[in-house]
Amino acid sequence: MKNNLERKLFKSVKENTPEHIKKNTIIKLSNKGEFIFTLKKEHLKPYDKINNPEGLNLEEWLENYAKEAKVSTAGIRGPQNIAYPQDTRFPINLVGLVLATLAKALVAKEKYPDKKIVKIAGREVRYNSDLYLEAIARIQAAQGIRTLVPLGKKTIPIWLASFLAFKLDLLGGEYITSSHGISVKNATKDLNSQGSQYLPEESMEFVDKIREIFEKTNKNGTYEIRISGLNNQLIDEKVMASFNDGVDLYVEYLKSGVAQEINLELIKQIGDKIVIENVGGSAYRTLSRVLKKLGISDKYVWFNTKEDPFFHSIGKYDTTPKGEKAFYDYSVDATVIAQKPDGTKFFPVIDTMHYNKKLKNMPLNTVVLITDPDHDRLTITQKESISRIEELNKAGIDYIKLNDSTILTIFTANQAFLMLMDFWSKQLKAQNLWNNHPRFVIKTTASALSWDEWAKNNGVKVVNVPVGFKEIANIMKKVELQIKNDNEKNVALDDVFGNSIDLGKNPRLLFGGEESGGMIMGTEDLIKSMHGRFAIAMREKSATEAIIVASALVAKLEKENITLSQYLLKVFDENKIIGRFDTRVDIAYYNESEPDIEKFKQAKIIGEELRTKNDLFYLSLAMGVLEGKLSLEDVKNVLSDAFKELDFSNLKSIKFVGDGTYMEFDDKYIEIRPSGTDAKTKAYGGGLNKSDIEKYASTLGNYSGERTELHKKYISQEFYDNTKEKAMQYYLKFVQKDANNEKFNIPEYNFL
Repeated sequence: MKNNLERKLFKSVKENTPEHIKKNTIIKLSNKGEFIFTLKKEHLKPYDKINNPEGLNLEEWLENYAKEAKVSTAGIRGPQNIAYPQDTRFPINLVGLVLATLAKALVAKEKYPDKKIVKIAGREVRYNSDLYLEAIARIQAAQGIRTLVPLGKKTIPIWLASFLAFKLDLLGGEYITSSHGISVKNATKDLNSQGSQYLPEESMEFVDKIREIFEKTNKNGTYEIRISGLNNQLIDEKVMASFNDGVDLYVEYLKSGVAQEINLELIKQIGDKIVIENVGGSAYRTLSRVLKKLGISDKYVWFNTKEDPFFHSIGKYDTTPKGEKAFYDYSVDATVIAQKPDGTKFFPVIDTMHYNKKLKNMPLNTVVLITDPDHDRLTITQKESISRIEELNKAGIDYIKLNDSTILTIFTANQAFLMLMDFWSKQLKAQNLWNNHPRFVIKTTASALSWDEWAKNNGVKVVNVPVGFKEIANIMKKVELQIKNDNEKNVALDDVFGNSIDLGKNPRLLFGGEESGGMIMGTEDLIKSMHGRFAIAMREKSATEAIIVASALVAKLEKENITLSQYLLKVFDENKIIGRFDTRVDIAYYNESEPDIEKFKQAKIIGEELRTKNDLFYLSLAMGVLEGKLSLEDVKNVLSDAFKELDFSNLKSIKFVGDGTYMEFDDKYIEIRPSGTDAKTKAYGGGLNKSDIEKYASTLGNYSGERTELHKKYISQEFYDNTKEKAMQYYLKFVQKDANNEKFNIPEYNFL
């Protein structure tokens, strides 16, 4: 540990870990041979020094884990004890991971008896990720499941694990990450045979299997879990090595999509190098090889190529937002905007990247592409002249001052991805490919209105879905099923707003993405797996795809001597876009980095109650309108009464959109959404006036959720109490309509 702040974090964690947990080595992976871990019924109950010294409280752990599995948007995430990963007081821990892996293995074997099951396992750079990867591989090997891992079990990006699960026709995979979340968090993203993240019903299958294991343990007193030796032949590094970790196959895929010659030739002409900010360091190992094989690696310079689970101190502070002296982690999401105790807005993550020094000697208009530890998200920034400030302010484009003459322009994903889809559409037209297929976009409801406007102006259909890339992947699979069944028939499906959308005959995905920085682009020819499955696009967001398209755009603009912000304004004007502004407000109800787990749990419980109250206030109104309990006019009255400082006279609709409440106005939208993994509320807005949407998003997002008398008048207590359950039924109906439920058939593998 080279960093003083990191040392303080570990010191605090160790001080807050009881001695009996420090001494607990219940699963000894240090034993490299095969062994048996015996789960006892005592482990299921709470720890008691006298009456149950072996207690791990696993039953409580499971109930919390199950709760996350029902709503999680990106794997089952949570904090871990970074110093003692066997600490079952934390949501993510070694014992829980072993149980979850075993349960998934048992479910897979029940579904595919007498079959050779092959899965992939990967990780990024987070604390204990290497340990968890080893545990997953050894548990699966003990169950007869072959696990493909990178040579030396080193890091790979999430999109590569996802791509290989599909391309090699595997049953799925496990990937250890918590994306751009704080350093003490971790998670397993469960990948199905398509390479997409599990939907809630898929997660609940293995959660139910863990319950079954606990029932047997309680009944018999013990339950034996076999863990293979580390040298078991089913832990397979050779297959990945033969594919260069999958890089060769992925480059081949890229060349059929965003890495076509028209883009590569532009990139090869770049004069001023593009900076890749490699947060955590783990993207470098794969991305550098991809860029080299594409022949463009000399066009980039790198920040942070060394792997570091503390993420080079990015996003880390020794003071909380309230000014208290404590370790605080803002995550590594570069677009996060926070407030200092004096009310000043700032970019806490970007501030810790020290670009005032790092970019000092780099040319004006240098572009910095920021990617996260699992390399699926991208933030685009550019060094510009300070003379651009007035125009940026008018356009609602954020920036920070670097020195007296330069600024760093920071684009939201909404702004950046609008530029990328516009540029890519022009590249397709330049190759006379555009009219070969109808084009469509899949986007989350929380993403920009400008994307919908741009699409309408360009004859591109839009499918809106709930937040989470698995929702985007689910639509892809629905489209593919219809193409497979009859490619001469128009593809039609419903979006989460309830709109029926005709995508035309044999359509192609132009863009799939979300405001949080994840995107994918489709290919002209359908992507084929080794055993004949096909897809219109890959199932996970990829910062590599985004980097290649962004680099080609940067090269084009360099030739034209204009900046990205000037290009964005041009896109707005060319497409007559009205809803140019967007915002996101993240309301965190507790300090996720709190090292005392008991304080953490209490704070999270209180925070979840606040989050749920806020959510239910709006959600019950939306569900009430849907089920005829009240009218839109009644909703306006309730909201106007609760928020006298806001105007609801031009509210056009209020809808449940799968995981949040969406309010459509004449001049804006506001979406209030409870986080699926944390005690947080997220408030999104888009529209014609930036200060207006910021005011609405902040006010509605920060509301206590306390029911007013008028709210109680229209929404009964019984209806209010059952709102979440009703909403889940509507969500599942949306997910399941036209669903692609084709059973995966395990092939005869020719690479084993």
